[in-house]
Amino acid sequence: MKPSIAKGTRDFLPDQVLKRKYIFNTIESVFQTYGYIPIETPAMEKLETLTGKYGEEGDRLLFKVLNNGDYLAKANEQALADKNSQKLTASISKRGMRYDLTVPFARYVVMHQNDIQFPFKRYQIQPVWRADRPQKGRYQEFYQCDVDVVGTDSLMCEAELVKIYDEVFDKLKVDVDIKVNNRKVLFGIAEAVGIEDQFMDMTIAIDKLDKIGAQGVLQELAYKDIDGEKGQQILDLLTITGLDELAVAFEHCETGKKGIEELRQFHHYADGVGFTNNVVFDISLARGLNYYTGCIFEVKAKDVEIGSIGGGGRYDELTSVFGMKGVSGVGISFGAARIFDVMEELNIFPSTLANQSKIIFCAFDDACHQYAYLQTAALRKAGIACELYPDATKMKKQMKYVNERGIPFAGIIGDQEMNSGEIMLKNMESGEQEKVTVEQLIERWK
Repeated sequence: MKPSIAKGTRDFLPDQVLKRKYIFNTIESVFQTYGYIPIETPAMEKLETLTGKYGEEGDRLLFKVLNNGDYLAKANEQALADKNSQKLTASISKRGMRYDLTVPFARYVVMHQNDIQFPFKRYQIQPVWRADRPQKGRYQEFYQCDVDVVGTDSLMCEAELVKIYDEVFDKLKVDVDIKVNNRKVLFGIAEAVGIEDQFMDMTIAIDKLDKIGAQGVLQELAYKDIDGEKGQQILDLLTITGLDELAVAFEHCETGKKGIEELRQFHHYADGVGFTNNVVFDISLARGLNYYTGCIFEVKAKDVEIGSIGGGGRYDELTSVFGMKGVSGVGISFGAARIFDVMEELNIFPSTLANQSKIIFCAFDDACHQYAYLQTAALRKAGIACELYPDATKMKKQMKYVNERGIPFAGIIGDQEMNSGEIMLKNMESGEQEKVTVEQLIERWK
């Protein structure tokens, strides 16, 4: 059988793993600077925890896990005969792979409310799974890096999270646009057009604007029984670029005006600290997930054609579905897989990441090999990463390995080096060689 992996997943070679860790470590260091603390949740959640939180499209993309053992033993026979997958699923699957980190976090907060202090500031870096169609920048298994705070309504949190976006992408040297909107503003559009009861249909269509264009949105709205005149009014409102102009359009829209006020409060905090990247108001930003209730965010890379590389927003009612009302939260997520692809395409990873070991020792014979092993022990004790080629084989083979690994130095050990207590240090880039003691190397590299 020819080995293969499941579609939408990827293997990562050592240099790729080092690059991913660089992304994770950069993100995590900024999270910690802002006082966020780590948690972890299970890869699997109960399906009842996950379903109904992401909208109709999100529910379809949930990976379901079959019940243990003979999963058909208690299957709904009528649903099986009728090929009714929705009813059948309820009888053969009780668990699903987590779709994101936010819903499991809400469940976590409710379960551990007596063990944490509010406001609770957490970050989480773990994989998620979505049964999406694989394409560039879109995978079925990928890491999210989330940071959230629950237990406060303060718009300072939104400003802080946008600044976290700004700092992380500045450190990673990825130029981005950070888009900001508010779900109440979107509801204001529905108010202005008179389709409040079709708000979700409208936002789902608007969320596809950059993919299907204005005509596609009109068709999508028509499919949801929103006529062409109202559809055009929606598109006209989506051309507004400033809050003052929007306030005029929302003169009679109470929820819409509240959204404008929240965005202004956000800017009172955010504008004072300044940004390296562009932070822009985008009235067409919708974020298709059901649970957002206030400010929403999305991050797009400027120099690479790819989907969003970050997103998030305010959710006031998410914990209430788990029995805990009155707890507002806000958070953002980094799409690590897409960030990796962007940085690869732009070739902006630091060149030193691949060189984890500083030196590989190469020995001419068994006695020299044992001597070299002692040198590696001394370097490792000093905290210097190093290796010893496992066999005293032909030197040409050993040096070829050092070169292919991209290790900057080779430590060549022969009889002379062993008898003098030294190492022949070869710079693999320049070819220069010098004799040094292990103590000198420690002093030089530590």
